Amino acid sequence: MAKTKSSKQKNLLDEILIIFKGKSLELLISNRVIRKRLIRFVDKKIYQSLLENKNYPKKVQEDKYYMARSIILALNKAFEGAEKAPVVRKALVNSLIQNIFLNRNLQAEKFKKDFGRNPPVFLTISPGKFCNLHCIGCYANSSSVSSEKLDWDVLDRIVMEKTNLWGSRFTVISGGEPLLYKSHGKTIIDLAKKYPDNYFLMYTNSTLVDEEMAKKIAEAGNITPAISIEGLGKETDERRGKGVHQKILKAMENLRNAGVPFGVSFTATKNNAHLLMNDEFIDFWFNKQGAVYGWIFQLMPIGRASFDLMVTPQQRLEMFRRTQYLIKDRKIFIADFWNCGSVANGCISAGCENGYLYIEWDGNITPCVFNPYAVANINEVYKNGGTLNDILDKPFLQRIRRWQDDYALKQKPEDMGNWIMPCPIRDHYKEMRQFIEEDKPQPIDSAAEQALHDEEYKKKMINYDKSLAEVFDPIWENEYKKPKKDRESHS
Repeated sequence: MAKTKSSKQKNLLDEILIIFKGKSLELLISNRVIRKRLIRFVDKKIYQSLLENKNYPKKVQEDKYYMARSIILALNKAFEGAEKAPVVRKALVNSLIQNIFLNRNLQAEKFKKDFGRNPPVFLTISPGKFCNLHCIGCYANSSSVSSEKLDWDVLDRIVMEKTNLWGSRFTVISGGEPLLYKSHGKTIIDLAKKYPDNYFLMYTNSTLVDEEMAKKIAEAGNITPAISIEGLGKETDERRGKGVHQKILKAMENLRNAGVPFGVSFTATKNNAHLLMNDEFIDFWFNKQGAVYGWIFQLMPIGRASFDLMVTPQQRLEMFRRTQYLIKDRKIFIADFWNCGSVANGCISAGCENGYLYIEWDGNITPCVFNPYAVANINEVYKNGGTLNDILDKPFLQRIRRWQDDYALKQKPEDMGNWIMPCPIRDHYKEMRQFIEEDKPQPIDSAAEQALHDEEYKKKMINYDKSLAEVFDPIWENEYKKPKKDRESHS
């Protein structure tokens, strides 16, 4: 399947260059008139390719198309904002569009030949735990007294290996606050400059993005900051600290002036779910402030987060409907890592095809950011002569990937599990708890350890999933698995 995909991607790039008479992709995209033609051409090709695929329910493919269209328009917005930032524009073309979206991936093909499956497509790395804020409910439990960090040589090797072994050129940097990372005199900016063929998405609280830092990010070219917010001013300051909202607005101004594309990242809780994604929120961040994309994280009860802050099933449903509207009708690139499961073919954790692994500041490797149980430590892996490839077949990761296959990936469209309840640690906690108890990955902190011995926590999570299923299973059955004509006849 991967080979077919990469061939289609290569053919699409070839078609583009043939149609536009062999001009370089960078030159084509830099021309506004030609770029509009390119957008229409690529939009049509993606629609045809997705809707021709009968391996998934039609509405799943429609969801993917609307998301793909929103990404294309977001890229166009990024180019317009980087009009006077040639290094940024060049990185958008070469590092992001050409290397990640279009080019044939020879390293991935070699991995497929050697291991019989496609490699992960990216890593999320939290190189340091240190943070200048102390946010309520932080999943990473970061603070100004947290000094743990990856050594530069280890961080450097991780990015080198993911690029050379997997052909992975998309790297997510989280934290702690990434802009505070420094090891052997090296920073995240230095990392991005060393790997210009990678594109880096960096989650940041942005309070350190002054004019000088914005200029440094622009000079690297291949970094997009995803700025953490909680709503508007009141909500952000309540969770992140007084005055943080104003610092965020100043950081965004600095990034706009430097031509750096940025997005917003927000955590949905029971207290702010009704505010997120309403018209005032969307217009303020995407229109007035110029955000190119948005990531939605529904609060998970890990780290400093309380179970009582989780969004309710009904709130999640309202967010699901609103997200679909924003993507389809307003054409905004906004992704909810749970409610947009149909776009990503469900769970993307455990190093699955089209998925990722998570490596944190002390070297622990977990299936994802929100599954706090480690299968190995990268420092020990390297010390023992191993590579990233040696991690992928750890029993816990294999177990999760088998669950992904059995749940939906290897099922017929009519038999697939519910991809709008895609997450094993969040939406199927009973099964995940069994995997943890049998494979015995190591808790990464005291909160993760305590959860394994807290029967009340287990009970709450399982009951929460039952309530979710009551809300979302009928939607999956009636809106996704039934053919459109059957859905219409029952409406």
